[in-house]
Amino acid sequence: MSSLDASFYFIEDENVPMHVGSVLVFDGPAPSYGDVIRLFLARMDQVPRYRQKVKALPFHVGRPVWVDDDHFNILYHVRHTAVPSPGGEDQLRNLAGRLFAQKLDDSKPLWEAWLVEGLEGGRWAIISKVHHCMIDGVSGSDMLQLILDFRQESVLPEPKEWKPEPQPSTFDLVVDGVRDAIVTPVQHLSALPAVARNVRSLSEIMDFGKTVLGSLPGTAKRLVTRAATSLNGPIGPHRRWVWARANLAEIKQIRVAAGGTVNDVILTAITRGFRDLLEKRGELTEGMVVRTMVPVSMRKSDQHNELNNRVSAVLVNLPVGEADPVKRLASIRAQMDDLKSSRQAAGADVITNLSNFAAPTLMALGSRTAMRFPQQILQTVTTNVPGPRIPLYMLGRPLVEMFPYVPIASTIRITVGIFSYLDRFTFGINADFDGVPDVQLLADGIRAGFDEMVALAAEAAERAETAQKIVDAAPAATPASKPAVAKPVAAKPVAAKPAAKKPAPKPRAPRATTKAATNSSANGVKPETTA
Repeated sequence: MSSLDASFYFIEDENVPMHVGSVLVFDGPAPSYGDVIRLFLARMDQVPRYRQKVKALPFHVGRPVWVDDDHFNILYHVRHTAVPSPGGEDQLRNLAGRLFAQKLDDSKPLWEAWLVEGLEGGRWAIISKVHHCMIDGVSGSDMLQLILDFRQESVLPEPKEWKPEPQPSTFDLVVDGVRDAIVTPVQHLSALPAVARNVRSLSEIMDFGKTVLGSLPGTAKRLVTRAATSLNGPIGPHRRWVWARANLAEIKQIRVAAGGTVNDVILTAITRGFRDLLEKRGELTEGMVVRTMVPVSMRKSDQHNELNNRVSAVLVNLPVGEADPVKRLASIRAQMDDLKSSRQAAGADVITNLSNFAAPTLMALGSRTAMRFPQQILQTVTTNVPGPRIPLYMLGRPLVEMFPYVPIASTIRITVGIFSYLDRFTFGINADFDGVPDVQLLADGIRAGFDEMVALAAEAAERAETAQKIVDAAPAATPASKPAVAKPVAAKPVAAKPAAKKPAPKPRAPRATTKAATNSSANGVKPETTA
């Protein structure tokens, strides 16, 4: 188990279950429980970790290890339940909130899945739970391939026979753990000269230094801004879990009008949600921020099949004290641009990997102590997991929506997870049951944040359209006035009357003018072009 995975395992307790989860909603009819069991068994060989459990070493002399569960039973992990029909969104959310609040049994493989029937409209759902030490957010999207298909018609392969590997003895694990505690730091130290040898120029050396140190000044600046520390507090055993929705079309409309990335717009809408929450509590002040940790995947393209966490994080101040949504977006956009230029995520990843130098016992104590220390730096965690833009199916039934669950820990009482699927975004908001009874205000505020920015974008588009119409109309008015010089050409009879009184050469002048005007028109020279 990697150091980061081990930290997720060590910090778990009765009030802090460290699993991630999701609710997948499908159009009906619901499959049979037996078909779901057969589906999992047919795909299980693709992820051996799902049949493995964690074995911790005495006194944590080494990091926990994964061993095969010789009593693995698929019926324990895939379960069947229902809500009173017709079950609405509230019933599904309440059920999921209760299941997510329950700690996984660490004597067994750390995952569960629930088939939920009875939803209105003939729909059904899958509620899944996977411990954070098994998988990170981006890999979590890959894991959905266990039960989801890109085609509606699919043929399940026959399950392969599986036999658990014999578990190593405790003595062997202790010996390996002691060796690992000594060898791993040495291996990391020995890798430093290789890194130095691969650096070919002074600029690359400086760039490597910036990777480690470049994040510190930007982080320090964000930490001195006054944050809404009233959102921090102790965590109990129960959870409130709500959700919100948005779609890609409205986010694109906002980007066209105000700029920024999809993530910038999403964080701005979340800022409005926290602003509404604090305002209703009477705690909002000018200049206040809500500081969020935004996990960033450090997984490379060739690491998608590795079953460990490859995440780093950046700190972003959500400007809840700013009343103008356009200025809120500009503030977040400036922060994210600065984070990208300073490579804070890469620097944080290097700092995180320094935990590989720590003895596992110290790492276990450090993780637990850090998560119990009453910190006021972070108020929330916001994580965005991109999903597929094409339809997915389970046993021939189309997937309609996905809602994410992100655990809370330490004194962070609220987390916000975001899934994208097709052209829609869903927000799963997890909160401590006792500490955040008004969490629905946050969900409603996020939706209101999108609505207000869409309205502003529509106004901006309308103003731009009106201005364009004025510009388009201006050239049309110019030729209507200037061709008045050529009117005598069409008005020959009027110009001929004076010629009858004075047969002098005066009538020839209008003819010359008429000829010149005619030639100018024949050559295609327009009055406005000459001007």
